[in-house]
Amino acid sequence: MLACSRSLNSAVVSALRLLRSNQTAVTGQLQRPLSTQTDGEVRIAKILKEKFPAASSLKVVDISGGCGAMYEIHIESSEFKGKRTVQQHQLVNQALKDEIQNMHGLRIFTDVPKH
Repeated sequence: MLACSRSLNSAVVSALRLLRSNQTAVTGQLQRPLSTQTDGEVRIAKILKEKFPAASSLKVVDISGGCGAMYEIHIESSEFKGKRTVQQHQLVNQALKDEIQNMHGLRIFTDVPKH
């Protein structure tokens, strides 16, 4: 985990740039298309789909370079309606409480569907 943490800042910056440009993510020497999910991404997405079955949009991205230390989550659900952003984030944190213990960081973006 320590070795992973050292390169975390540059990996995060690189991953965010790649996400914005929708290109291929580079993980160390390997390239992986953004359509291929890591085990951690799949596991977190499964938990969130179970907790928020009304979610109209869900995206989980490992932004730590593939080591599973940091994730970015985008979730849109009608279950967030009437709740402040901090309350929405608390719901996501609660759903992932066991997973968060093994993470270095987590970025959460929540929204309510516009329709």
